[in-house]
Amino acid sequence: MIVNASERQAAAVWVVLLAAIPAARAQQIAPNLGYVYPAGGRQDATFQIQIGGRSLDSVSAVYVSGAGVRATMLAYDKPLSQKEINTMREKLLELQKQRGKNATTMQEMAQMRDRIADSMRRNANPALAETVTVEVAIAPDAAPGQRQLRLRTPLGLSNPLVFCVAQLPEFCESGAETIVTLPAVVNGRLVPGEGNRNAYFSRQAQQYQAADVDRYRFQARRGQHLIVAASARELIPYLADAVPGWFQAVVSLYDVRGRELAYDDDYRFHPDPVLHYEIPTDGDYFVEIRDAIYRGREDFVYRIAMGELPFVTSIFPLGGPAGAKTMVEIKGWNLPADPLTMDATDQAPGLHPLSVRAGQQVSNTVPFAVDTIRECLEQAPNNSPDNAQAVTLPVIVNGRIDQAGAWDVFRFEGRAGDKIVAEVCARRLDSPLDSVLKLTDAAGRQLAFNDDYEDKGSGLDTHHADSFLMATLPADGTYRLHLGDAQGKGGVEYAYRLRLSPPRPDFELRLCPSAINGGAGQTIPVTVYALRQDGFSGDITLTLKDVPPGFLLSGGVVPGGQNRVPVTLTLPPLPQDEPISLSLEGRATIQGQEIVRRAVPADDMMQAFAYRHLVPARDLQVVLTRRGATRSFARILSEPPIRIPAGGTAPVRVGLPAVKFFDKIEFELSEPPEGITVQGTSSGPRGTVLTLQADAAKARPGLKGNLIVTIFGERTPASGPGKPKTNRQRSPLGTLPAIPFEIVAR
Repeated sequence: MIVNASERQAAAVWVVLLAAIPAARAQQIAPNLGYVYPAGGRQDATFQIQIGGRSLDSVSAVYVSGAGVRATMLAYDKPLSQKEINTMREKLLELQKQRGKNATTMQEMAQMRDRIADSMRRNANPALAETVTVEVAIAPDAAPGQRQLRLRTPLGLSNPLVFCVAQLPEFCESGAETIVTLPAVVNGRLVPGEGNRNAYFSRQAQQYQAADVDRYRFQARRGQHLIVAASARELIPYLADAVPGWFQAVVSLYDVRGRELAYDDDYRFHPDPVLHYEIPTDGDYFVEIRDAIYRGREDFVYRIAMGELPFVTSIFPLGGPAGAKTMVEIKGWNLPADPLTMDATDQAPGLHPLSVRAGQQVSNTVPFAVDTIRECLEQAPNNSPDNAQAVTLPVIVNGRIDQAGAWDVFRFEGRAGDKIVAEVCARRLDSPLDSVLKLTDAAGRQLAFNDDYEDKGSGLDTHHADSFLMATLPADGTYRLHLGDAQGKGGVEYAYRLRLSPPRPDFELRLCPSAINGGAGQTIPVTVYALRQDGFSGDITLTLKDVPPGFLLSGGVVPGGQNRVPVTLTLPPLPQDEPISLSLEGRATIQGQEIVRRAVPADDMMQAFAYRHLVPARDLQVVLTRRGATRSFARILSEPPIRIPAGGTAPVRVGLPAVKFFDKIEFELSEPPEGITVQGTSSGPRGTVLTLQADAAKARPGLKGNLIVTIFGERTPASGPGKPKTNRQRSPLGTLPAIPFEIVAR
């Protein structure tokens, strides 16, 4: 709604919010990274990487998580604008008209053509158009594994991208054919017109047209168990503007005659392919990588680990009890013969990485689950209701669907009114099992069934293949739970962890985005997601933990029954030179006990134009920019929560600095619940009053949450003799602290 400037003649000038306009926009146009190439390097190495994205001008710092990696900005490049392209074309036409052109002029013209073509190609995808060059130095003792890389510009901190620290020698694609010495990691990206195929594959090359295909030549010995493990989707999990939503890599192995020996387009349910092949004879071999549907783009970046490397294909059991040691059976390729013991004596419940070492090489990591419930092993035969395995709740059963089409059946005693939960963890623990659950009574009647259950906390899974059901038992007696594979598959790697227990109400939290950018003193909206478990529906109170002074969280409650709430964070009044790490906690009382859970920072990423995922980040970073810094900000003067009668209105008093430079000040609700609107705004000696209205047909009593209000200034530019008449201008001025509300009966 609108407040006329004439109503504020006695008020002071609103300079501080006017100054904040650039920073308010900066949160929306913060630097965004599309790719890093190469996406990693070896310990004790110094090399250059290229980072592509948008809004990358004036990079002031490069941050890599963890210790032992130093990154230094070297150069920035962006394509010509359309105006610059047109100007260069005109100059090129002038040069073409000249007679007697010398070699220097011809070279200049060729460079101009290349520059125009390069700029037009890059401008076709603005999200990847700008590039920065960075020098990276990795210390000899830097811990291997995945890190996160971010850039900082005057607009704030970028999104994170994966950057790997490795131990193997590294190679980058080059020329018509790249020769590598195993073991090694090769780095490349598939960009049309930049493939490195040669005459061996000229016939197949014709079908790829403009698609890039990279190939690497190496020597191998007879009897070697070669592993070719590609990382592509693992580096950049989701592409918003591509189907299926990532670079779908395909790898093939050829002999020196060009015969295909092995091929893979994914590894089980993982999009990134893995090859295992026993070398038949000494000689030269080739690994080829391409996209499954022959695409190519600057962000189709990959890393391939090649050699006689240890690789874990499955473990059993998939987890163990907290405070104990668990003997783990490991299967895979090039693994040591010694058994592995997972020591969870000091491990908290949750997922922990597990890997093995073979000589100097470390295998891939797989997740190992730790829990506090009593555990047991599945005991065969238990493949029918007649020989069902007896269990006592609560329990976690570690088992396997070891044959195609098999079922595992478990028997337990229950009482009328008891609530029970059956949950499978398999796909989330890297098992290929696509589980299905069925609960039956003593007579065999089906009481509950579930195939797939979506776990929004598992942000990298696109097929939520694990099962979950919660049921109330209708009578005293014996019940059976049937567990199988939805596709009728099975094998030693089809392992699972089955939890059978009364409900364990709990929750997890996700906070988006993982980078908060704003001018010092500003109020920034963020979103908290509550991932509720086993029927928990209570309130969750949010608080900042161990933060520097000056931060203020507003709207810090996730109302009962809701899975998402917008909140605001007001930043300290003074800029900071370095990003600040923040931590947010949620507290809830569950079954008489206070439960505290840390909010995991995450980024809301889109896959293939439609699907959204909460992808976890390592930490929550806040950047206080100097642009738009202010010591004053708007505040809510009314006591929260604001109780709005269904079908009625409620006033909200707001303390605002006054305005001089704008004719009107407008207040807009950002993504409000359906039925809640701003009816009007008025000004008085006690401040501005915002009147909220609730439509009784859409906003029912009991609805709770937070309202986010954005402030805009509107003005008509001065006109007069010699000044053309222009349209009214509208500028964002800032955000109010979150306004908690509740719809009540009239």
